[in-house]
Amino acid sequence: MSTIFSKIISGEIPAHKVAESIDFLAFLDISPLAEGHVLVIPKKEVDNLFDLDDETYTGLQLFAKIIAHGIARAIPCKKVGVAVIGLEVPHAHIHLIPVNNVDDMNFARPKLNPSAEELQATAQKIKAALHQDFEEGV
Repeated sequence: MSTIFSKIISGEIPAHKVAESIDFLAFLDISPLAEGHVLVIPKKEVDNLFDLDDETYTGLQLFAKIIAHGIARAIPCKKVGVAVIGLEVPHAHIHLIPVNNVDDMNFARPKLNPSAEELQATAQKIKAALHQDFEEGV
């Protein structure tokens, strides 16, 4: 199954990446609910999150935790919300969304339409926060 996410992983489609490891990738949602809305995916092509093998599943959750800390440092918010819906792309993924109230997680509300420059600036803020976390051992 080749999905848009598989094409992002392979570099066929560009993305505003915030972090990447051998097994996982985190990049900005291009139609975010809030600035800093990040998608975290395994590089392994599996449709349903709960069909991932245990090692990949737990690794993805730990990777998402690291990314969430970076988002929280880079984007003013009360918390970083987590959602797993998986209906839009048949590739397991986790939404990490900066939230200040419960409505910030409402996927039925209109999405933002940031420019490529705005997305790049947001990605850079999160990357810088992740780099700072790494240096401080967070």
